[in-house]
Amino acid sequence: MREVTLTDLFLHPITQKFMQRSGVAHALEVTNHAFHLAFKYNVSVDMATKAALLHDIGHYEWYRQGKWDYELYRENDIHAIKGAERAHKLLIRLGENPRIAKQISVAILLHTDSYLPESDIKRSPLQKVVKLADEMDEEQGGNHHYKEIDKLTALKKIQKLDQLVDQYLPKQQLHLNTHEKTI
Repeated sequence: MREVTLTDLFLHPITQKFMQRSGVAHALEVTNHAFHLAFKYNVSVDMATKAALLHDIGHYEWYRQGKWDYELYRENDIHAIKGAERAHKLLIRLGENPRIAKQISVAILLHTDSYLPESDIKRSPLQKVVKLADEMDEEQGGNHHYKEIDKLTALKKIQKLDQLVDQYLPKQQLHLNTHEKTI
């Protein structure tokens, strides 16, 4: 049984507030991609989907003269740092296992290179999944953050993903445990 569901996270006022900045539709697409990528990279579907859902909750709105300024954002943004912090605090507050909350938060921290000095980072499989899932939904000029979805449709998509996670997580854990014993 999971401590915290995607629905718990999605409906929380903190998530709702900050997800509006980065785009609910984008967060849902990334979450869906992460669910599927989790199998390829042998990563917990629970952790992958939670990290993906929360990956952009650190976004700050970069405006110049009342208009969104994508270049200003690209030059100054550190949303992954702020998002990792917010996600960790939220997950702990909702009762997530602290070790899992940390892994999810670090995956959020490393989902983008936009704020990092140039370097080769060795990402864990979970961190790769979140980064790849985000990249799969990217659009030119940050347009992926402006796709629209109504609240009811978004909630239904989250609830469907929760059902899928609940369905596959026990099978996945059994596979991981069996795999560990054979090593």
